[in-house]
Amino acid sequence: MQYYKVGTIVNTHGIQGEVKVMPITDFPEERFKVGNQLFLFSPKNDKTPMQKLEIKKSRQQKQVYLLQFVDLDSINDVEKYKQFDLKISETDRKPLDNDEFYYDDIIGLEVFDEEGNRLGTVSEILSPGANDVWVVKRVGKNDLLLPYIRQVVKKVDLAKQRITVELLEGLDS
Repeated sequence: MQYYKVGTIVNTHGIQGEVKVMPITDFPEERFKVGNQLFLFSPKNDKTPMQKLEIKKSRQQKQVYLLQFVDLDSINDVEKYKQFDLKISETDRKPLDNDEFYYDDIIGLEVFDEEGNRLGTVSEILSPGANDVWVVKRVGKNDLLLPYIRQVVKKVDLAKQRITVELLEGLDS
């Protein structure tokens, strides 16, 4: 089974087992709803879940979510989980609209310009503000930073593992 990261436990909060979670998802209010199940992964083993957790309480506080899990009612129960990741199973992923993608669908795809010239491979996705920026690793050149906007990203073909882009003036510097 595949698992997908939705947050990292960054600290504890109070003495009743709450943890601060830095969300890594576009759907935090959905992912961190009371009753949902998340899988706990150790930083030392990101392939096999340590345990399944059910969310007992959830609230947002600035950029983090404060979560409490069923049967973890004390700071002593959760303190050891700092820097652990919270993931969902592939069956918990919801379908997206046609022009929306999960990050892991995009990372690793090859990028070509409209003439068919290979530019590189998407290595990561940044979320600095208004739109995501796709980082394209290129051989012998600096990384190419592509804003995910219609004027630049012309076509994403997941079946062919290929992205076609139009390089606007100033992007390829």
